[in-house]
Amino acid sequence: MNTFEYIVVSIDGDYANLKRTDIDSAEIKLVARALLPAEITEGSRLKYEWMQYEIIG
Repeated sequence: MNTFEYIVVSIDGDYANLKRTDIDSAEIKLVARALLPAEITEGSRLKYEWMQYEIIG
């Protein structure tokens, strides 16, 4: 299974905008906050693996 790393760029209500940090990409991914750890804030670093997000570092 692939592993991806993201940073939370912004939080807008029930959604968060994530940007990949493990590759050079300007694409922003919109993700429902229900799928993310409750403790996230703007600037949080996340790992996505096995269909789950986890706060890292």
